Amino acid sequence: MDVTAPLSTPEEVRALVRFLNLQGTFHFPTLPNGLFCAANAAHDEFALTGYQHVWVRDNVHIAHAHYVLGDCLAAARTVVALLAFHVRHHERMVDLIEGRLDPRDPMHRPHVRFDGRTLSPLPEKWAHAQNDALGYLLWLACKLIRDGWLIPSREELTVLADLVHVLHTVQYWQDEDSGHWEEARKVEASSIGTAVAGLRELRRLIVETSYAEDLAALQRPVDEPLLETLLDRGEAALEAILPAECIQADPTKRREYDAALLFLIYPLDVVDDECAEQIIHNVRTHLQGEHGIRRYLGDSYWCANYRTLLSAETRTSDFSDNLSARDALLKPGEEAQWCLFDPILSVTFGRRYLRSGHPRDLAEQQDHLQRSLAQLTPPDSPFGPYRCPESYFLENGRYVPNDLTPLLWTQANLRLALAQMEDCLSR
Repeated sequence: MDVTAPLSTPEEVRALVRFLNLQGTFHFPTLPNGLFCAANAAHDEFALTGYQHVWVRDNVHIAHAHYVLGDCLAAARTVVALLAFHVRHHERMVDLIEGRLDPRDPMHRPHVRFDGRTLSPLPEKWAHAQNDALGYLLWLACKLIRDGWLIPSREELTVLADLVHVLHTVQYWQDEDSGHWEEARKVEASSIGTAVAGLRELRRLIVETSYAEDLAALQRPVDEPLLETLLDRGEAALEAILPAECIQADPTKRREYDAALLFLIYPLDVVDDECAEQIIHNVRTHLQGEHGIRRYLGDSYWCANYRTLLSAETRTSDFSDNLSARDALLKPGEEAQWCLFDPILSVTFGRRYLRSGHPRDLAEQQDHLQRSLAQLTPPDSPFGPYRCPESYFLENGRYVPNDLTPLLWTQANLRLALAQMEDCLSR
């Protein structure tokens, strides 16, 4: 089957989904507790990548895709397991809030990457200062609670409230964090916006349900006035920074374009239409490539000949304190091109088409879906046929999938894009 053939009817979309399901493209191996490892690669060096572990951010995106596609129980199991990790290691959050730990040390922050099988922290140093990850968990947990798919215990409500207090303690609206890409710390709109999304969902939970009394009765209560104060600060910061990612004067931090900002459009719905249009324009103009979309200009992760330049043990290491060492390997224009973003753009244009009915929006949706499908591995790939890579990188002059293939986050985004296309073609 030619998976890149244009799709013009909902029946064609359903046939393609059936085909890809048979190929295992949308296989999401799940740990017994409902969590997802980051990738499902089978090569000999996979254990050295660390991608057998669990990331909060990836799990929220994957769980959200399951939720949108109707598998609400799977989404709820994932969120319950994420909350269970934070319940088990809640003392770190309390010590941070109450001033016994220094938030400048990323190891003192709530851990956003851990052993999913044992719900245990990992011993190695990691860039855990990631306010976006905390915002994502707050955002999806509150959605599930409000929609009745999750009935939280007092311990789980305490964790959700203390996520708010952590964001307050670190002053998320001006905190330098490592963000979506876990790199050098800076004040990032994509992190601030994700925290805003989480705080908005908790405010909705308080306003629309009976949980307001439970949250107000906790040892460290959360109420609507506190949330309004935190949201005002975050929204003011976004207004000052967007559509850029970072506007700090330091040239090593300042960043005009970053594909992580796409998530503020979908699934988070944080930005208005005008800002969304500018973000999309910036990504398509400055970051889009033939094989995928760069995370940002100057991104050295999986730069050209990465497998040759770095050992398997160091390719996915924590470079947050010394990014210059990895950046020295990059030649301009040879950034990896990622597969996460075209499906998100396809969903975004599809949602726009359902509002506008304009054929141009449908054409843009179809274009980014075709790009997404073209990113699937070919039938003779060493990773297996029709797999979703993390990214394509240059090796010996040609773009090939990197070692993190298949990446479950990419799978989730592609499946959402196909569902959105079926919906749009059914109208």
